[in-house]
Amino acid sequence: MPTKPSRTGSKIIRLLVVDDDAGQRSLITSFLKGQGFETEVAESGEEALKKLGQGTYEMMVSDVRMPGISGLETLHQIRERGIALPVVLVTAFPDIRDAVGAMRDGAVNYLEKPIDLDELLAIVCRGTGLSTREAPVMVVDKPLPEHIVARGTQMQAVFRDAALVAGSDSRILITGESGVGKEVLADLIHSWSSRVRGPMIKVNCAAIPETLLESELFGHEKGAFTGAHMERKGRFEEAHEGTILLDEITEMSPHLQAKLLRVIQDGRFQRLGSNRDRQTDARILAATNRNLEEQVASGAFREDLFYRLNVMEIYIPPLRDRAEDVLELAARFFLEFTGRRARLSPPVVECFQNYNWPGNVRELRNAMERASLMCHGELVLLEHLPARVRSSAGSVGNGVKNPAGRLEDIEREAIVHALRANHCNRTETAKALGISRRALTYKIQRFRELGYEVDSTDS
Repeated sequence: MPTKPSRTGSKIIRLLVVDDDAGQRSLITSFLKGQGFETEVAESGEEALKKLGQGTYEMMVSDVRMPGISGLETLHQIRERGIALPVVLVTAFPDIRDAVGAMRDGAVNYLEKPIDLDELLAIVCRGTGLSTREAPVMVVDKPLPEHIVARGTQMQAVFRDAALVAGSDSRILITGESGVGKEVLADLIHSWSSRVRGPMIKVNCAAIPETLLESELFGHEKGAFTGAHMERKGRFEEAHEGTILLDEITEMSPHLQAKLLRVIQDGRFQRLGSNRDRQTDARILAATNRNLEEQVASGAFREDLFYRLNVMEIYIPPLRDRAEDVLELAARFFLEFTGRRARLSPPVVECFQNYNWPGNVRELRNAMERASLMCHGELVLLEHLPARVRSSAGSVGNGVKNPAGRLEDIEREAIVHALRANHCNRTETAKALGISRRALTYKIQRFRELGYEVDSTDS
C-alpha cells in the first residue's frame, strides 16, 4: 500500500468539503479520508464561512450551486476576509466554466461533475503542497469474487473505482453497452458497502409497463386503481437501509422522473392513492446503456435528475476492448455449466480473440452454454459455437487479419482527431464523439497502455 499523503512531517492536512448534496459530500469525504486526509463537511456556504472562522484548513472543495450562498459567493467572502485558502470549485453546469476562469478572487481549480477521483486527488495534492511523487497511487485491497474476471487494467480500474465509492452513500451511475455486466457491478458495490446487511433491490424500468412502474417503485393503497385489491409496498420501501438499482433508467417517464427527483432530494415519496408522505433510506444506483447527456439534450431526460444521479459515473468497457479477459471468462462459464475445465482448441482461441462480441459478456456466456451442450468432453471445437461467432474464424482464414484490431485502429484515429479538433478538452471531445467523458477517459488510458500517445494533456 502507498504511503498516505496526509502527513508532511507531523502535520495533518485538513480539508473542508462543502456541498448541499449528501451523496456528493459522502463520495468526496470517504474518498479523501481513504487517501489519508482529514476532512470536515459543511452543507452550505454559510456553514463553511462559520467553520473557516473557527478552525484552520489547508484547502476547501466546494460545490458551486447551493441554496443560499453559492460557492462563488463563498469564495468571494473568503477573499474579503483575507483568507488565502486554496479553493477547488465543483460544477455540473458548463456555463459556470467561464465564470470560474475569469473570477478575480481566483479558485485553484475547478472540477466538472461527475467527479474524476484521480483528477480530484491530483488537484488536492498540488493545492496542499504535496508533490506528484508524494501523491499515492489509488489501490484497493478488496478481493474480487471468484466469478469476476479482471485481468486487464481497464477492468481493474473499474473495480478500483467501485471499491473507492462503495463505502459512501453516494449515488452511482453505471454505464456501458448491453451485456457488459452492469448488474454484476451493482451487486459488487452493494456487497462492499456498509449496507450489505440490508436488501439489494433491482428494478428494470424497461421491463415494466409505464402504468405499473409507479406502483412498482412507490407502492399503492387498496383501491388506488382497478385491480388494487390490497395495499402493496413499493420497491423503495423494500430497499430501506439497503440499495436499489434502477436499471435502464432512461425508460422512466417524465412524470416518474419528477417523483424520483423528490426521493433523491429528501427520501420522501407517496404511495399511489395516498397523500401520506413516507420516508426511505435507500442508496440509489442507476444503470443505462444509452448516453444520458444526449437524452438530456433531446429533452427525454431531466437535466436536474441527471446531475443528481450522476454523482459518480463508472463506465464498463465493452468486451471487444477487454481481449485479455475473454478466454478466462469462457473457461469460467464452461466450468459453471459443466463442472469441467474447458480445453479451447486453437481455432476457437483465435476465433474468440478476433470476434467483436457485440453482445458483450452476455453473448460470450450464451456461446459457452451452447458449447457445453454440444461437446461431450472438455475440448471445445469451432463446430460447438454459435454460427455468428464461428463466422469470425472464417474471416481470419480468408486473409482478413484481426478485424477487431482494425476497428480498434479506426476508433483510436477518431479519438485522436476529435481531441485535436477540441484542443484536447476531454469534455468537448466526448460530446463530439457521442460518448461520456468517463468512457473517453477509459479509452485514452487503454490506448496509452498499448503504447499510443493519444493526447498530451490531462485536461
